[in-house]
Amino acid sequence: MPVTRQDFEDAIAAYWGAKQLQSEQSAIKAAVGAGTAGSVRGGKHFDVIAALLAKFFLEAGYPAESIRVSKSQGLELPGYYRPQKQWDLVVVHEGVLVAAFELKALGGPSYGNNYNNRVEEALGSAVDLRRAALAELFPKEKPWLGYFFIMQDGEGSRRPVKTAKGALPADEVWHGTSYQDRFGIFCERLMAEQLYDAACYVTSSTENPKPIELVESLDWRHFSAAINARLTYLKDLGLPG
Repeated sequence: MPVTRQDFEDAIAAYWGAKQLQSEQSAIKAAVGAGTAGSVRGGKHFDVIAALLAKFFLEAGYPAESIRVSKSQGLELPGYYRPQKQWDLVVVHEGVLVAAFELKALGGPSYGNNYNNRVEEALGSAVDLRRAALAELFPKEKPWLGYFFIMQDGEGSRRPVKTAKGALPADEVWHGTSYQDRFGIFCERLMAEQLYDAACYVTSSTENPKPIELVESLDWRHFSAAINARLTYLKDLGLPG
């Protein structure tokens, strides 16, 4: 069965522990080893998101052993400015990096404490891998990168944040924005610069787990379409064999 909108909403709910996984999602987790990924991601919240994304590749015919979600399976990919970087979900088949995903979140109440860290992580991961690709460390097909981000919806993430009076003024686009707004702008710019091939950005909470998609170009519909486009492209090239 193809990945559906309901699968997506169920996965977000399960991320917050608000809903039990459906049996199908549990089977996917078992097939790709998502249940052992907690040591990598500092908790098992993202296991269900990894399982959701893994389903795209399982449905496309990729064997479970090509889909890596845990440290024991080997999530490291070569970098240029460092030897390797560990991603959150990696699909490699017949020497081709089919896809690599970063799965990240930002929660409250002190959103500002980790906001810059999340920005720098996403930028560093993409820039490092893209430069490694230019150095021909990824043979065959060009790498494909996806970014999935959940921000906790709350008063602190919705409230406008002041920009500091620095040595030089900040871009006007940031003035009067909340952390929710800022991350939307950030993800749009990641895509505009082609650092990632697809990005999904949602806000959600334990109290109201139904995902809110603030930016249309970063919604689940666009994200899943981009994944399916990658799968179609590789299928036309004979992958998976």
